Order: sequence, then C-alpha cells, then structure tokens
Amino acid sequence: MLSRKNKVLLAKIFSLFSVVRGYNILIIVIAQYLASIFIFAPELRALDVLLDWRLFLIIFSSSLAIAGGYIINNFYDAEKDLINRPFKSMVDRLVSQATKLRVYFALNFVSVVLLLPVSVHASVFFALYIFLLWFYSHKLKKYPLIGNIMASLLAILPFFGIFMYFQSYHIGVFIHAFFLFMIIFTREILKDMENIRGDFANNYQTLPVRFGESYTKRVVTVLVFISFIPIIVLTTYMDIGYMNYYFYSSMVVLVLFLILLWKVNTIEEYHKLHICLKLLILLGVFSIVLIKPEVIASGQTLLRETL
Repeated sequence: MLSRKNKVLLAKIFSLFSVVRGYNILIIVIAQYLASIFIFAPELRALDVLLDWRLFLIIFSSSLAIAGGYIINNFYDAEKDLINRPFKSMVDRLVSQATKLRVYFALNFVSVVLLLPVSVHASVFFALYIFLLWFYSHKLKKYPLIGNIMASLLAILPFFGIFMYFQSYHIGVFIHAFFLFMIIFTREILKDMENIRGDFANNYQTLPVRFGESYTKRVVTVLVFISFIPIIVLTTYMDIGYMNYYFYSSMVVLVLFLILLWKVNTIEEYHKLHICLKLLILLGVFSIVLIKPEVIASGQTLLRETL
C-alpha cells in the first residue's frame, strides 16, 4: 500500500501532467516524427530520421516549450477554468501556482539551452516561440480573432522549426500546413463558443462574447469553406497517395459538422463538435503514413535544383 505522502506526490504528478496536457504533447511528438519521415525528409531512411540526434533535440525542446506554454496558459486562465472546467480545475490546483511557475521557467530554460548544440538560430527561434506563447496567454487570447489566429499559428510553429531544419520546400508542405491551420483556427473559435460562460465572466472579448452566437457560427462556416480549398488542390493537382481518402473523408466530416453546428446551442453540444475536430486532426496525423514519399522527394529535389 502506498503511504499518504506517496499518494499526494502521485496526485501532484498527475495534476502537473493534466496542466501540461501530456497526451497532447505525445500526439505532437508523433506528428513531428511522422511529418519528418514522410513529408520533410522522404528521401532519407526512416531509421536515419529517428536516430538523428539534432532532430531529437528539436522535437524534445519543442515539447518542453509547448508544456511550458500550457502551464502559463493555465496560470492566466485559472479563474476562467473554474467556471468552464470545474473538475479539471480542481485537479490542476493540486499543484500550487508558485510551483507551476518554477516548472514553467525550468522547462523554458532547458528548451532553449538544449538547442545550442544544434544551432544558435534554433535556440533563438524557440526563445522567440516561448515569448509568443507567453504573450498570447497574457494578452492576445482575450481579443476576438487575433487570439484565435495567434493560437493557431503557435500550434503549427514547432513544425516550422523542423521544416527549417530539413529545408523542405515542396509546395505540398505549405498546402498541408494551410489546411491544418484552418482546422485548428476553426477549432479555436469553437472552443470560445464552448467556454463562453467563463470568458464572459472574466471579460475575455472573444467572438461569441463580443458579437454573439449567430455571428460566430457564420465565421466558422466561412472558415470551413476556406479549408475546402487546400483539400481540392491536394486531391486534384497533387499525387499524395492514399492520403486522398483522408481528405475526401474530411470533406464529408466538415459538411456534417456545419449541418450540426447550425442546429446546436448548448455548451455540451459545442464540446462534442470540438471533439469531432480534434479527432479529425488526430486522424490526419496518422494518415501522413499514406502519403507517397517519392512524390514529395522528387518535388523537393526539383525545387532545390531551381533555387
């Protein structure tokens, strides 16, 4: 049997894991490695990519920075989360705010220092990324659209670090990134609809708080239709292998999503739609393995020769 002291310690570890959303970070790490193997460096053997110590440091450092971002976001959203997520908020409060800040600074310091053997530029890039995570949590997330756009950009910036490492210039990379950005952008606005009670109580000027539910639904509808553009380009003009089926399925899911969006009006229903978009992103991560690597590789070689 565990002693009371050990139980408290385990509870705090679980609480910290909840704060940094370890499950999300694990998915991001998997996505970064899959993207490296099948999109950014398809000309290399998978084993060579997995054993690349520089890439490991980049991905590990980005994980630490993202964990720090979740901590500082949790720190500033403590009052709001009491309303929006009371149970999770109780779990998160098992670790004091002072401890969270100490862990936050430690994670950020290690994240930047670890990248020095890779390059000074990489270290500076992630130092800037950490600053943007703080600035978003402290200031920008309280404003309509600006906060949503910044949150979406911050979600894909770690992939940009890998993109720069491999110097992957294939146009398909940018189109994939744009699709991912639009889905995350849509999800961020949907989260605001889900969290409207806490946002309103804490004077967060999000789209639903500032302009109302109907206006926000119209914005989400426009974003979903814009996300169809990269899908059409990728499936019509590019040979991406069996990943076509993911994008075809995405169009069906997004159409159903829009139909349901205009029918729902409760927090619980918005949460279900939010989960739907999260699953779509998750499925997209694992669908990367369906891309034809030789198509990306040939495109990158042509661009490098041109440049």
